[in-house]
Amino acid sequence: MPMIDVYAPADLLSADADSPLGDELTHAVLRAEGVAKPGAFHLDNTAAFIHRLPSAAVSVASSASARVVRVQIITPPGSLNRDGQKQIVREATEIVAKFVTDPATRTWVILTEAAEGGWGMGGTAFGVEEFTALATKAASA
Repeated sequence: MPMIDVYAPADLLSADADSPLGDELTHAVLRAEGVAKPGAFHLDNTAAFIHRLPSAAVSVASSASARVVRVQIITPPGSLNRDGQKQIVREATEIVAKFVTDPATRTWVILTEAAEGGWGMGGTAFGVEEFTALATKAASA
């Protein structure tokens, strides 16, 4: 159940990018986690948030208005192995490139693994045990 946040200057993403960008990133993360054919359980519990920021809100030391995109992907503990990490960084970068208006855009991908019990949903602090029980319940439904 990954959470995806994309931060970019508002004018850097094409006007109609939000929904398809979120959808493509969602599927890419699930593939990297080993979910080849995601069902409702996975798709209903993976969210993408597209944050369009004023150009001046994104900077690097050499420029007050940077042409960069930051993608942060937060996953439950142990969801991505090393191959999965490499895969999602590559795929996320390729996906973002399809939706930006400037081909010189640099994409930063930050992978964050939630701490054991550090993922809250429905009033429950989820860890490996809770995620496993939830997945087992969904698979038997």
